[in-house]
Amino acid sequence: MSTIREYVIFKLAGEHYGIDIGNVENIEKPFAITRVPYTENYIVGVVNLRGNVIPVIDLRKRFGLDKKDFDEETRIIIVSVNELNIGMVVDSSSEVLQLDRENVDAAPSISNKSSTNFVKEIGKNDGRIIMLIDLKKVLGVEELELD
Repeated sequence: MSTIREYVIFKLAGEHYGIDIGNVENIEKPFAITRVPYTENYIVGVVNLRGNVIPVIDLRKRFGLDKKDFDEETRIIIVSVNELNIGMVVDSSSEVLQLDRENVDAAPSISNKSSTNFVKEIGKNDGRIIMLIDLKKVLGVEELELD
């Protein structure tokens, strides 16, 4: 069993985050997003991607960060969790990184706020800290049961 894992690295507010590449379907430039009324404030809306309607969340809002308008670097990362496809708006994404298990530590427990539980591990690479997120918690699907 390999101790090296691959992550898609993205940025939010100048910080590096990572998602296991096995959960990433594709990365898109922003396109037409249709708003959906009466949803959580971090849900931007839905997109029609090759005939599939996919909900899109704004990770800045989900993480309690300041709002930022879309620009040339903004991307929507389409992820798959528990057979659900969901888009996540990030500031930028342009790197796939391999991390050896020895360069990944458990995230420190510094608060009991639920938002801090979004980071499950911390990766280290060339002096850079990369927060490896728990997609199920970020997307709110950890409690869903599939029949």
